[in-house]
Amino acid sequence: MTAPEAGENGAIDPRAFRTVLGQFCTGVTVITTTEDDGTPVGFACQSFAALSLDPPLVLFCPMKQSRSWSAIERAGRFCVNVLAEEQQETCARFGSREPDKFAGLDWTPSPSGSPVLTGSLAHIDCTVETVHDGGDHWVVFGRVSSLSEVRDEKERPLLFYRGQYTGIEPEKTTPAPWRDDLEAFLTSVTEDTWL
Repeated sequence: MTAPEAGENGAIDPRAFRTVLGQFCTGVTVITTTEDDGTPVGFACQSFAALSLDPPLVLFCPMKQSRSWSAIERAGRFCVNVLAEEQQETCARFGSREPDKFAGLDWTPSPSGSPVLTGSLAHIDCTVETVHDGGDHWVVFGRVSSLSEVRDEKERPLLFYRGQYTGIEPEKTTPAPWRDDLEAFLTSVTEDTWL
């Protein structure tokens, strides 16, 4: 298999770019907040990551024209809901243009008031720390203000790979050999780290 060539002007073909990036398996989250009148708002988001342990920061990347991002920006707070394997329908709903994505869904307010979706594997409550330009997306840094407890360790996350939902096969999981180095892996690159 050969790599796709750049166009005459050096531009990368968007379809090829998406296909290649689809080889990277991601978890799926729903980022939520509430409007001033209490109306819940949210969207499905793959571009979520841990950023720093000290201070506790995460990041996500909403499209610049996202209406949900506009509500989050106004509120100054958000909650990351990490979806469980059985929440494919929830993911599809929050990835759609459906006007009332919360219709018929159970949720409770996080400590800061953002919706926590019932059935989520975990949630991370945050305030907006900084926002950076990222092409056709924003890169939003969030400071973690509270966390959920970890539910049953046998539960599995919803994953997205090559444009499809996928999951983890329990019998094929093994502990990472670098577990003792996880803190450095998540927080910073030092002189003796080449990641």
